Amino acid sequence: MAGPIDYDKALLDPGSQFGSPEELRGHPDLTEAQKIELLRRWQYDANEVAVAGEEGMPGEARPLLRRIVLALEELTGGASGEHTSPTKQDGG
Repeated sequence: MAGPIDYDKALLDPGSQFGSPEELRGHPDLTEAQKIELLRRWQYDANEVAVAGEEGMPGEARPLLRRIVLALEELTGGASGEHTSPTKQDGG
C-alpha cells in the first residue's frame, strides 16, 4: 500500500504508517534520507521491544528487527548501524 502517509506520525511510530519495513523502503513519496531516518527509528523501537522480551516482557520484535535491518542495509549499502545510541541492545 503505497498511499499517502503522515510523515510526522511516521517519525513517532513508523509501524503506524507502514505495514512492513519493505513497504517503507519502497514508498515512492519518500526521499532516501527520509526512508533511512524512519527505518532507524523503527529499528530503535524494535530493539527496545526485543530487549524487553529478553527481560521477560512479551514481544515479537526479532523477526521484524531483522527485516528492518535488511531494508536499511539495502538503502545504505550495509551502514545501518550509524547513529545508534549506546544502549543495552547495542552493546553499550
